[in-house]
Amino acid sequence: MVVPLLLAAVINTAAPDLLRIGNFTESLFVNGSSTLIALFLLCTGAQINVKSFGVSIGKGATLLFTKWAVGALFGLLAYLFAGDNGLWLGLAPIAVIAAMTNSNGGLFVALVGQYGSKEDRAAYSLLALNDGPFLTMVALSIFGAMGFVDGMFSLVSFVSVLLPILVGMVLGNLDEEMRKFLDRGSSMLIPFFAFSLGMGIDFRAIVNGGLSGIILGLLTVFVTGTAGYFVFKALKWNPIVGAAEGSTAGNAVATPAAIAAANASFAAYTDIATVQVAASTVTTAILLPIYVGFLVKRLEKKGYSFERQAADTHA
Repeated sequence: MVVPLLLAAVINTAAPDLLRIGNFTESLFVNGSSTLIALFLLCTGAQINVKSFGVSIGKGATLLFTKWAVGALFGLLAYLFAGDNGLWLGLAPIAVIAAMTNSNGGLFVALVGQYGSKEDRAAYSLLALNDGPFLTMVALSIFGAMGFVDGMFSLVSFVSVLLPILVGMVLGNLDEEMRKFLDRGSSMLIPFFAFSLGMGIDFRAIVNGGLSGIILGLLTVFVTGTAGYFVFKALKWNPIVGAAEGSTAGNAVATPAAIAAANASFAAYTDIATVQVAASTVTTAILLPIYVGFLVKRLEKKGYSFERQAADTHA
């Protein structure tokens, strides 16, 4: 996953129009991530026995809550210790919450596709809830900073993520041959949608976000990722799946503006928060796979076998 993602990021930064030439080339290498991930989820869904889907929901709910709780806690600390300029360590508190409670679904799917089981992959069905500004608004509402606003959560959007998994589950549980056929697509798709994800990364976002944006990315990877790791380890689940949530999604970049549109008191911090979240997005996309690789080697030295996880996807 890492090599195609970074290769695409280099191309997108140095020559962004190189592959944006329309037709099949642009559709596959630039705009293909959503379609390829949807197909990956369908293939994954086909491997799930309907009796074990509850396990996936449990893992997804645990990941969702852990990610949100840690991000909200750090957002509260940012508010409590912010200086006269409204910033903490140079970070806008709204940027802290937006970046740390949101996660890159494509990155999660790719990492878990390599190191997790079929139930782990299906946990993504619930993680779609942290897309966009909804959970950021939940945290801010708890802090008393703003009320809920209609339209910040879309049930249709949530269902649209869940549906490919459900279709795959139906196909796989009805026809064993279809399950075996779709199983081949799970691993094959990862480098292709990783490249497409990389075409959404611009290294200049790190420069624009400055040191504070990099700090936000480091906090997201090492705090939320490590928290997920230890929570899953305590529950005797694959800890790498928990660590795979330590990222910030590209759609989180729009969260500060969405929050400011709902409550004008945040407008003064929209610009700085936006560039900091953008820097966190790029930083986590680069750093999280490296961190996960480090954790994998650490576990393997202790005797943990990921070959067993891989074999489970072909069971």
